[in-house]
Amino acid sequence: MRHVARFFLISVLAACAVNPVTGNRELSLVSESQEIQMGQEAAQQVGAQMGVYPDAGLQRYLDGLGQSIARQSERPNLPWSFTVIDDPVVNAFALPGGPIFFTRGILAHMNSEAQLMSVLGHEIGHVTAKHSVSQMSKSQFAQIGLIGAMIIKPELQQFGELGSSALGVLFMKFGRDDETQADELGFKYMTNLNYDPSEMAEMFKTLERLGGGSQGTPEWLSTHPDPGNRVAMTRDRISAWTHGAGRLKVERDSYLRRLDGVVFGEDPRAGYFKQNVFLHPTLKFRVDFPSGWRTANQASQVLGVSSAQDAMLAISAGKGSASQAMQQFLSQQGLQSNGASNTRINGLTASSAQFAAQTQQGVLMGHVVFIELDGSTYRMLAYTGQQQFNSYDQVFRRALGSFQRLTDPAALNVKPDLIRLVETPSAMTIEQFNARYPSTIPIDKLALINGFAGPSATIPARTLVKRVMAQ
Repeated sequence: MRHVARFFLISVLAACAVNPVTGNRELSLVSESQEIQMGQEAAQQVGAQMGVYPDAGLQRYLDGLGQSIARQSERPNLPWSFTVIDDPVVNAFALPGGPIFFTRGILAHMNSEAQLMSVLGHEIGHVTAKHSVSQMSKSQFAQIGLIGAMIIKPELQQFGELGSSALGVLFMKFGRDDETQADELGFKYMTNLNYDPSEMAEMFKTLERLGGGSQGTPEWLSTHPDPGNRVAMTRDRISAWTHGAGRLKVERDSYLRRLDGVVFGEDPRAGYFKQNVFLHPTLKFRVDFPSGWRTANQASQVLGVSSAQDAMLAISAGKGSASQAMQQFLSQQGLQSNGASNTRINGLTASSAQFAAQTQQGVLMGHVVFIELDGSTYRMLAYTGQQQFNSYDQVFRRALGSFQRLTDPAALNVKPDLIRLVETPSAMTIEQFNARYPSTIPIDKLALINGFAGPSATIPARTLVKRVMAQ
């Protein structure tokens, strides 16, 4: 046992590496090549599941700004990439090894290039300081310790999987120290490029207002816990900062012009829910999901989960005939079925089957349907645990049998809201602006996306202001 302990200690010491930001040695069980590989693989999944926003100019703009920070960061040689994803939520996040993602939702809530640079710098800081790598290393280290305990006490083995899972969830969340460091790095990166750091404080104000409103906590704040009063801490950094000669960059108008015509909020052309009915105007189909289920529309699939979270319905698109797709599905190892039946559902060619699958969590049972529409074959997969199958059987059958061609002209012709810009001819309040240039969003939301405290705030004359209009 002494030899095992000595080997374990030597392995831990060998796994220490120098942090490129702090210069300190720290535990690192993930090599840079592994970090890059994980990030690249995860980036492909993000693109597939969330969708890339189809605006090449906006994509080049974000990537150019991000690369300008990355080149002068502590890790300039990483394969950095910066992508706008087609998501209305307010969020930005970094993956290990260099991929950075911004939603169009967070871009819509920014009001200057300097604000964008502050958040870009923050996300880049998570990567340069190796925060994800540190969390993964801590998780692996904890699991190594757990495995060591199992060698000593074999009766602990039954808790191994549970312990590893819990530790993984615990350590993969960035802590306040990581968030403070990322804020500090974002401040450094933007000021090194001569951007006005007071815009960083303005961005944090917007996020705080969004968190205090009816929209609920924005995704960025839920994934980036507040290390304290971010606005006050930014002001303290500004007070202690000595900047050189030259005018600080804000680039408000040039940034806002990049947003003119960008989709705001949910894009119904990519599919949307009307109560429990899912409608897809572009692909021209509709499906009735079970009433009361939680639903989500992703780029790669549409999901529904029962209120008890013990049953799921998923719809995704593929190619080939319905019968070919069914044959391939049923040939999967561990899957059992009495065979498929070729049928028609609401006039569409389809193939359906009931199946059972053995998993580590037990036996799953469900129905699968492949259905052809306009050159695509859609897979509808509904399943639950073996014990619950009888209670969900008819629920599944009704949902799967509801797939049909969308013919309602109003649904087929629905359009997304867009951001449009107006230059104020004179000074006016947000309330007065909204009366003259109505938006499709509430007035409080209009004030928020323009960086104003509320409807009574005054907009100076000759100011570009965002409004949201139906297309």
